[in-house]
Amino acid sequence: MIIDKMAIPRRTVLRGLGAAIALPFLDSMLPAFTSVARTAGRGTPRLSIVYTGNGAALGHFAPKVEGAAYEMTPILQPLAAFRDRMLVLTGIDNSVAMAREGEPRGGHGRVAPAFLSGVHARPTIGADFQAGVSLDQIAAGHLGRETQLASLELATDAPEFGGTCDTGFSCVYTNTICWRTATEPLPMENNPRILFERMFGDSGSTNPAARVARLRERASVLDAITDRARSLSASVGSADRSKLDAYLESIREVERGIQKAEEQSSRELPLIEQPAGVPETFEAHVKMLFDLQILSFQADLTRVATFMLARELSGRAYREVGVSEGFHAISHHGNNPEKITAMGKINVYHATLVAYYLEKLRSVQDGDGSLLDQVMVFFGSGMGNSNEHDPHDLPLILAGGAAGTLPKGRHVRFKKGSELPNLYVTMLEKLGVPERAVGDSTGSLAI
Repeated sequence: MIIDKMAIPRRTVLRGLGAAIALPFLDSMLPAFTSVARTAGRGTPRLSIVYTGNGAALGHFAPKVEGAAYEMTPILQPLAAFRDRMLVLTGIDNSVAMAREGEPRGGHGRVAPAFLSGVHARPTIGADFQAGVSLDQIAAGHLGRETQLASLELATDAPEFGGTCDTGFSCVYTNTICWRTATEPLPMENNPRILFERMFGDSGSTNPAARVARLRERASVLDAITDRARSLSASVGSADRSKLDAYLESIREVERGIQKAEEQSSRELPLIEQPAGVPETFEAHVKMLFDLQILSFQADLTRVATFMLARELSGRAYREVGVSEGFHAISHHGNNPEKITAMGKINVYHATLVAYYLEKLRSVQDGDGSLLDQVMVFFGSGMGNSNEHDPHDLPLILAGGAAGTLPKGRHVRFKKGSELPNLYVTMLEKLGVPERAVGDSTGSLAI
């Protein structure tokens, strides 16, 4: 749990992230972790993507009024405290997710891979899946050059890549929205313990001495592996040599990460022990993953993170808000008002969890402002009318400051024919990423 604005004694031990947190030495008159913010740098943009499958309830998202005076619709209401920090975007389509003639009818299998890539996915239930490089990975290729981890990929659902999840589509397509290449999907991690280990290694805590010792041990092992691989390269054929060259390049990437980690090991962080695993409740699970994501930004371990709050086809029942029927089943509401209302309750609940995240970002100082001032938070779904698997008029929100590049809050209604990949070109421009094309983009959208 991220702590802010508290005057506390040095020996205080807190509970959060499923484990004990002992605070480092702090100025008792300053917010907790202020010293981290001082070294985190100012004006450093980050990209945070929060995705929820199955669309949004009809009539519950889009405001009728454009501009700064837009009304807070039911789904937006939990985010009311951030209305001046949000751009509510309506009228944007992702036409590449539409079914083509002769293709299987599985709509979710098309929508998920197209959402961040802007590419029409190849329908298949085999291993020959294909989509396109996703927005997060394009951003990570630039923003990740200065960090230990290029990006983080998180989810509430367990990673599952085998089998067929939607008609004519492999489970790969619905269990991730992140693609490093057109044929390389990235798994989304749901276990906070494993995520923590990826962030801080297997030393069991954020203790800098333990981290440095473990990093140096890993570096010595990599040195030995590199020497052995180089000696082998001289005695094998050209095909094997190419494989070894690729292997050595992978090792160099790991070594780069270790070097970055050593450079960052002097950062003063909250002393956090590794979480035990997945919490018992959905809400605790989501908040723990959000907290770890904030910690990764705080420590500048990464500047790009994607969180799949609910995957496409999610059948989870949200009894927390009185909905006992599965999310996916309700999303095919058949225009039944009761089902649309129940779906709206789920959407509102998701927005409440995102509000928790935004508030935590706002509470953490970064440079002359907060993390919220630096992060671009993109929250949305790949469907408009989920009953029809329709990827038009998507429910989308941009929040935060993106290091001062996002305008003040308002509702922007785009003209017909405005496509999602073109929004992504604009977002990359705001983040300072030089890439000028995403998927089937044809330009940019003014926001």
